[in-house]
Amino acid sequence: MAGTSSNSSAGGSLGFAGALTIAFIVLKLTGVIGWSWWLVLAPIWISAGLAALIVAVVVLIALTRKGS
Repeated sequence: MAGTSSNSSAGGSLGFAGALTIAFIVLKLTGVIGWSWWLVLAPIWISAGLAALIVAVVVLIALTRKGS
């Protein structure tokens, strides 16, 4: 079959932050923890913040090297 690929890597890895978030959600929904949803979803916010910080640092380094 032309145009089809047998590569099955869809990037379905959960990762530590995702697993921790799912664990916190299950604990919250079962009543084991009484945290606010902000704390339950903190692994997602922290991961997104770190990714944004890394991107910002890379962009700043690229801009400073381009200028010199």
